[in-house]
Amino acid sequence: MSGALDGIRVLDLSRVLAGPWATQMLGDLGAEIIKVEKPGAGDDTRAWGPPWLDDPSGDPAKRRSAYYMSANRNKKSVAIDIASADGQALVRALALKSDVVVENFRRGGLARYGLDAASLRALDPRLVYCSITGFGQDGPRAAQPGYDLMIQALSGFMSITGEPDRDPQRAGVAIIDIMTGLHAVIAILAALRQREATGEGQVIDLALFDVAASVLANQALNYLVSGAPPVRQGNTHPNIVPYQSFATADGHLILAVGNDAQFARFVALAGHPEWGADERFATNAARVAHRDVLVAGIAAAMALRPTAEWSALLDAAGIPFGPINRIDQALADPQALHRGLVRGDAAAPGIASPLRLSASSTGEATPPPFLGQDTRGVLQGLLGIDGAECARLAQAGVIGG
Repeated sequence: MSGALDGIRVLDLSRVLAGPWATQMLGDLGAEIIKVEKPGAGDDTRAWGPPWLDDPSGDPAKRRSAYYMSANRNKKSVAIDIASADGQALVRALALKSDVVVENFRRGGLARYGLDAASLRALDPRLVYCSITGFGQDGPRAAQPGYDLMIQALSGFMSITGEPDRDPQRAGVAIIDIMTGLHAVIAILAALRQREATGEGQVIDLALFDVAASVLANQALNYLVSGAPPVRQGNTHPNIVPYQSFATADGHLILAVGNDAQFARFVALAGHPEWGADERFATNAARVAHRDVLVAGIAAAMALRPTAEWSALLDAAGIPFGPINRIDQALADPQALHRGLVRGDAAAPGIASPLRLSASSTGEATPPPFLGQDTRGVLQGLLGIDGAECARLAQAGVIGG
């Protein structure tokens, strides 16, 4: 079974997370991903450890950080110094053999090398060029660098994350980078589809700040409709009650009641069927208005039974719930085991792609590459550069690996 993007080649000039996350997902779908890295150093995240995964051979050059491994499966690593004229020529040649270029340099950062969108698309108008920056290609902040944490802060994301009486908090993963990667994939697929119709590629201008604003979702609209900026409220929900964590007799679990019928079933289990007919609680809007008194009553009821008992009761009644697992517990959950979410082995562990298409394969992932492991194979096989020239380029420090 072939991959949905078989035959598509992506030149990945990005590093850290947003760009690599996008290209990793394109690789999951069958695209060939050629990742260009700086000789000797590589992607910044190669140094973002511990933890590290050491190669059984003991070769220090084959040590990989867990962070790097999380975003770089299904790729070929080519080590090229783009600051050199020879390196720029190699990358330009690779771009002209590709369908898509993904980069996340600061605005104008690649123009000095002749590797910016205008330069490359002048040579190949069919090229889809995706540029990921902190703030986009225009506007008063366009020249500023952007990292996930600062974008979470600047966008308002952190202002709604955490407990109301504590400092603002970032999300537990770099969620804006990851969401930007997902948006990049969507835009790239749309541009490839349009190219089929028009024969022309295009430039994608994707900004972390724009994505952060868009994924504020209902919270942004809560502000635009009400005029009141949302505030931090811990594990509770601004628009749904009960939709939060509760302490049980021996732990905690999440209760996520999404409609009035679920609420009526839950309060019967909790020993308070009268709450379902109480006008203060009968509808979600009423429950939101009387949140404090209702949540206090539910908390008292939840504390009377252990988590396992509540889990059995809620599951049988079809009421959404879940324990608050550690990551090791989550990955050992029977559902995670059944779906094969943990892939690979001790030498190259990973999380499976969530993409499952009935008529195309995501296949077995290739492990994240060592720095420059594919340099000569790609240059010789794709560009026709012979061994002697590769040796010259290596001696000059233009290529590594």
